[in-house]
Amino acid sequence: MRIGFLFNHDQIHQIAHSLPIALALARSGVDAEIVIATTNRRLTAEVVRCSGGMIGRGIELVELGLTSGRSRAAAAVLDAVIPATKLLVYGDNLDFFRALDVLVVAEKTSLILKTRHGLKDLAIVHTRHGAGDRAIGFDKASAGFDHVLVSGPKIRDRLVRDARVAPEKISIVGYPKFDVADGGGVHPLIDPSRPVVLYNPHVSPHLSSWYRQGRQVLDWFVEHEDHQLIFAPHVMLFERPFVVTIDRLRLDRPGRIEERYLRAPNIHIDLGSRTSTTMAYTNRADVYLGDVSSQVYEFLVRPRPCVFLNSHGLAWRDDPNFAHWRTGPVIGDVGDLGAALAQARAEHETVWRPVQQELFDYSFDLTDTPSSERAARALVRFAGLDWPAAVRPATAVAHRV
Repeated sequence: MRIGFLFNHDQIHQIAHSLPIALALARSGVDAEIVIATTNRRLTAEVVRCSGGMIGRGIELVELGLTSGRSRAAAAVLDAVIPATKLLVYGDNLDFFRALDVLVVAEKTSLILKTRHGLKDLAIVHTRHGAGDRAIGFDKASAGFDHVLVSGPKIRDRLVRDARVAPEKISIVGYPKFDVADGGGVHPLIDPSRPVVLYNPHVSPHLSSWYRQGRQVLDWFVEHEDHQLIFAPHVMLFERPFVVTIDRLRLDRPGRIEERYLRAPNIHIDLGSRTSTTMAYTNRADVYLGDVSSQVYEFLVRPRPCVFLNSHGLAWRDDPNFAHWRTGPVIGDVGDLGAALAQARAEHETVWRPVQQELFDYSFDLTDTPSSERAARALVRFAGLDWPAAVRPATAVAHRV
């Protein structure tokens, strides 16, 4: 049995969602070869860094690349706008994928191995990445996987209802990222006398607050030094000059960050460093300010005030795609931000905290057993293998949240 874990993205943010499963699988001593495949040096370095010395000791690591001249030429032209390399790497490495029995992935592009490249016998398991509410997480493509590992009942229920995934193809395993989350505060904002707000806009132009209101938000904090701001958007927002989304075909420019924001003493800007992917910012912030990012649920591991920007005038009430907007005030005008921050803090315990706890518990099924081990056990069951009777002691690479 040969089980592969694929990391195929420009950024590293998906690694924490499935690498802990590979590590738990390797520690178990299960009768299978475990292979991790990456598609660029950035991903390779992060996998090595997070693997606690297990590469070469129960886990094989390979780096896939573009092998054909046609693919390299296409990527050279298209990568600045769309993730061409990410799509082309599949066709250039079919021998690698054919040699696997199971492929574990955190994203959906890998389904082209079945739909375009004809690898019908390759079992593909989806770990997902995040526990958010956006409709794209429950589209028809979600039903294309042979099995899905989900964080909690909310994800299972919506996959069954919206994507028509058969319940028996779903395992609730918790949230492996919580097993390796960074509890530290790696940032320069340490003044405990001023609240720290995390502004975390999404990348998608049709939903994100950044394109229409983001600079107004930064201006507000420039003018209100009694607050500190961590501006840490989705790591893909500033990855390319243009942002193209596929769930609704849209193209927009994130633009550049002006000097007045970079120089502001109360604003810390992180457009995509590793710290943006470790939960360091969500763990440190006192208030969450965002739109549709699933990171709000990671923030709610400790219930705290939230405010949301409805930059597109959406009719969001009773829409499950915006369930997280029930956890704090929702505003359409940045001029209302000060009042919304005050309201979120003043009403947190009586109004918002109970809703936050309810939604968190519906989104995450957490137990005393680490989520990564639960996911590894579910993967072993799916593959028709036996979980070893005596599992080697875990050598944790980080601590629980």
